[in-house]
Order: sequence, then structure tokens, then C-alpha cells
Amino acid sequence: MYAIVDIETTGGFAASHRITEIAIYHHDGIRITDSYRSLVNPGREIPYYITGLTGITTEMVMDAPSFEEIAEEVFAKLDGRVFIAHNAHFDYSFIKQEFEMVGVNWQPRKLCTVRLSRKIVPGLRSYSLGSLAESLGIQIENRHRADGDAHATVKIFHELLERDREGHILKALKKNSGETILPPNLPKEEFDKLPSLPGVYYFLNARGQVIYVGKAINIKKRIAGHFSGDAREWSRSKIRNEIHHVTFELTGNELIALILESQEIRRLWPKYNQAQKQKVEEWGLFSYEDRNGYLRFTANIITKGTFPLIRFGNKSDAWNFLWEKVREFELCPKLSGLQIAKGLCFAHQTGECRGACEGVEGAADYNNRLTQAVVSFKASGSSVALIGRGRNIEEQSLVLVDKGVYCGFGYFGRDVAITDFESARTYVRVSPETPIVQNVVNSYLSNPRDVELVVF
Repeated sequence: MYAIVDIETTGGFAASHRITEIAIYHHDGIRITDSYRSLVNPGREIPYYITGLTGITTEMVMDAPSFEEIAEEVFAKLDGRVFIAHNAHFDYSFIKQEFEMVGVNWQPRKLCTVRLSRKIVPGLRSYSLGSLAESLGIQIENRHRADGDAHATVKIFHELLERDREGHILKALKKNSGETILPPNLPKEEFDKLPSLPGVYYFLNARGQVIYVGKAINIKKRIAGHFSGDAREWSRSKIRNEIHHVTFELTGNELIALILESQEIRRLWPKYNQAQKQKVEEWGLFSYEDRNGYLRFTANIITKGTFPLIRFGNKSDAWNFLWEKVREFELCPKLSGLQIAKGLCFAHQTGECRGACEGVEGAADYNNRLTQAVVSFKASGSSVALIGRGRNIEEQSLVLVDKGVYCGFGYFGRDVAITDFESARTYVRVSPETPIVQNVVNSYLSNPRDVELVVF
């Protein structure tokens, strides 16, 4: 009925490390009915700090079977049984990874004795294997070895079965209960209260410190996605174990969620937000005159000392914006850097070219059209409001941009008319412009989506 498991590994997360030892105990809900244990050759050196913790050395596993060699036997021990482990996701993620490497499909029902213990034996100082065992009067023999820890988990599970007066174990086994995917220390009640709406969410550790900030169009779905089997970047047990609480702030739409996420990361500097701690890469549109007298566009990365006509957060936004201007002002894709292939431009081949590919003769007219296109960029430098969905049906959101520079965001009632820049200012929470936020705003200015663009 149950397979109670513990493993030892070469490191902390499945994507980069391997199993060095595995132990499995079969339990029928009353007693142990079978057991299995084996060292496993991980095909690599075991780090000294792992040896210091487990006592397993590289020499000990040198003649042990690889997981591939025991995969069929391990699968037979696990197949059709409820998988149980202390901090189950850790052990599950490693075994799942090993099975995938040998082409075995394994999708068990799972129970985590950490999560179950928090419900059935609430109020303990710690729910680590050692602390929980001590609290329950269980002695662990051969600590930090798979067989010793698995046998202790068997005893803990037996205690939980005895104490489970409210049926928490059966509830956790129900399909879509969510218990099997959540981090061991995150109360399911907090997860259940999460909204399926746009906003920013915060993961907090046991001391209430924010350790990660994220944004989502659907907060609940996004957070669940972090901990699904497919989210390998979130399989690292370290961050999972540190998450004790989750809070959120609704934003009404993705634009403000993007802005608020960036601002909160800079304000709180959470330890697991790495992406926005890196140097921001910006793209810009530039113009120059070629030797035939034609003005040309080019999209490129903005470097120190360069002065683009307009800025973008990424290459895709820059190219999409440029394509729109090429079509609007009948410009040459080749002279705008959008055609890499040699030869005449696409427009010339379809008979739509207005002379840019015919030599110097049409340069004056072409340059005039390109200059008009540059002037049109200034709309992105106007004072504008980006109006979108609010946090509820009675309000709308407002992002204010003054001459191309982000000012702040806020909310106003649906019965309020935004008619001028100064009145709009009274509704926004002024906040500092940063390269990331400005890139987000520029992206929406060049390609408004789910927002209304109002130019003052």
C-alpha cells in the first residue's frame, strides 16, 4: 500500500546531482511488510562535505550498481504504492529524474510526512526529521544514511496514522488536494486563499523575511506552477524548505504587476530574485546616412555613450516597432536593418518599393519619409496615460508617463474622467524610474496591449 523512502545524494537538487543510496520500506498501514536498500554509483565523485554528512565516500560506491542497473527493481518496489518521504518532493524529484533518464514513466500518489506532521502534530518548534523524531520519542539509528532515515520515517508515519483523528492523510491523498506539490512548510490554507487574478506575490521565510517576489496574471496558477513536477528551476529543496508563508498584492493587470514586481525587488532585494540583479540590456533604434545619401535605421544594444532615437526593453520590441514604422511610412526593410538576405528588398521584389533600392536618385524623397517616421517616434515621448483594468469592477488603473519618462501608477474610479495630465497626476503613486520599469513602459507604449493609450 505504502512505499516509505529515503535517499542520499551528491547534492541538493535533482537537475545537477545524483542518488548515492536508496532505501524503501513497504508498509500496509499497520506494519512493515518488505524492505529494500542499495548503495548507488552516481558516476561521479562524491563531494567531501557530502561524505562528512553521510559517511558515504566515492570508494564505497565505486563497485555499487548504477541507478540504471537497479531501475527495474526499484520501480517494482514503488509501482502502485503511495510514495512517502520526509520532505517528499526532494526524494521524489531525484527518483523521478533518474527514472526519466532510463525512460521509465513514474507518476505516484505522494504523501509528505513534514506536511502531515504540521497538521496532525501542530505547534512543534521544528519539523526536521531529527527534531520531529525526538518530539515523538523516536530514536534514529544510522542518521543521514538512507536506511536509518527511512526506518525513522516509517515510525513517524505509524505515529501519524495513530494520531490522525481528522482524516488528514486521506484528505491529502485525494486527487488535486494540492498537498503533494506544495513546499513542506507552506500551509495549504494560505495557498487555498490565493486569488486567480493579476498581481505580485511574496514568499516569506520562518522569520517573515521576503525571500522571493514574483508577478503573475493568475497568482494562484503561477504559484502552483512553481512547484509542479515540470518546474525544474524550483526543484531546489533549499528554497522550497525556506518558504513558510505567501502574501500578495493585486494589481488589476499585467502592466502594473510588472512595474510593482521590479520596484519591490529593488526595495526588498530578496535573496532568490537573481534575474533583476543582473545588468539590464536595453535596445534602441539609431539612424545614420550611408554612402549613397540614404538615411538608414538600425536596431542595436544601447551602450555607454550612444544616444538612440527611442529605447526598448528587448530586441523583439525594437524590431516589432520598426516593422510598424516601415509599413506606415513605406520604408525599405533592407535599409532599416530588417532584411539580412542579400539582394534587393522584399518590397522591391513585390513591386511595392518607392525607390530606395534604385540608387541615389530617390534619396531625397526617401529621406523625407524616414524623417517623418522619426518625428512620429516623439509620440512615445509625449505625456500619456496607460489606462487598464483595476483591482475590482469599480476602478481602473493608471500608469502615467511624462515626455517618455515613467512617473508612477495608481487607480481611479470608473466614474472619473481623465482629461488632462495634471488631474491624472493626483491619482498616481509617484515612484522612481528605473531601467527595467522604463523598458516595461516603453514596451507598452510601442505595443499597447490590454490598456488604452491616452495622449495629453
